[in-house]
Amino acid sequence: MKNVLPRKEVPRLRVETTSGMQWDIRDQKPENFTMVIFYRGLHCPVCKSYLEELNKKVEKFQEKGVSVICISANNKSLAEKTVKEWEVDNLTIGYNFNTEDARKWDLYISEGINDEPEVFFEPGLFLVKPDNTLYAASIQTMPFARPKFDELLKAIDFVVEKEYPARGEA
Repeated sequence: MKNVLPRKEVPRLRVETTSGMQWDIRDQKPENFTMVIFYRGLHCPVCKSYLEELNKKVEKFQEKGVSVICISANNKSLAEKTVKEWEVDNLTIGYNFNTEDARKWDLYISEGINDEPEVFFEPGLFLVKPDNTLYAASIQTMPFARPKFDELLKAIDFVVEKEYPARGEA
């Protein structure tokens, strides 16, 4: 971890979305957090089940003052196909996130095998405070063992109620 540190400003993040708008983290004004989920792309069955679950729970995050975006390196066509085939139309889906910007977020980069894209980034989940500083991060080297949404929902209740500070800053 060298770029994304707790209590420090996160890197610039701007992406096009399948809804046709440009999404910029600097424009977000959530009550508590912006949750940024980087996913591997349409080729990943683990991402599919993860985003399908989130699609069912995104309103619970919004009720807790958390805005949500999911981002991949997929192009527009693949991102639109993701929304349709995975039935994740409650989610904001960003696309065309490049490897150089993924490295700024300390994401791991993989070379594709079998039917995977030539190069893509591995998953990451970030909770960013309204002042654009990092509160929490979970960065994976593989598609497995991602944060559980029900646990995150409980954790958000706790940290908001107790005004629990970001950790890992030392």
